[in-house]
Amino acid sequence: MAGETTLTIVGNLTADPEIRTIGTGATVANFTVASTPHVWNRQTNQYEDGQTLFMCCSAWRDLAAHIAQSLKKGVRVIVTGRLLQRSYQAQDGVNRTIVELQVDEIGPSLRYAVAAVAKQSKPNGFQNNQQGQQSYSGGSTYGNPQQSGWQQAAPQPAANDPFGQPQQPQSQEQDPWASSQPAPPADGPHDPEF
Repeated sequence: MAGETTLTIVGNLTADPEIRTIGTGATVANFTVASTPHVWNRQTNQYEDGQTLFMCCSAWRDLAAHIAQSLKKGVRVIVTGRLLQRSYQAQDGVNRTIVELQVDEIGPSLRYAVAAVAKQSKPNGFQNNQQGQQSYSGGSTYGNPQQSGWQQAAPQPAANDPFGQPQQPQSQEQDPWASSQPAPPADGPHDPEF
């Protein structure tokens, strides 16, 4: 929406996401992301931790359920959303104002970790859209590929689709990329380390 302040933050979850259902039946997940910048110190010639930002975040409905299933304390995430300010009256009667990030998108950071992404299907999995074509409706799970909606049969390509036809194996004479020379060893002296 126009006029809203959007923000992307990278950091670690400080605790497991808390999920609850409000009176209207909508599900909300609340969690905090801690983001610590690393600043170069010219005197010591090394990086030092800057001041940590603790950002309160909230996600709603299906996204809330996916977050609760996928993310745990300590997981490094990338979060994009809209910065909102809201006021409320605390139990002690004091009016308080907080700033929070209403999450639009979230995912694990792959800088220091790997993740397995799997589609989360609705009860019907594939659904027909208005043109009669099949489309997939779902989300993703982090680290739980057994809950994949893609385990169902994929839609078949149209009969007149030349790219949908299975590829016939080529002989080595017909394949311009085939090489009769063996590949060099991956762990040889010329293999750069990362």
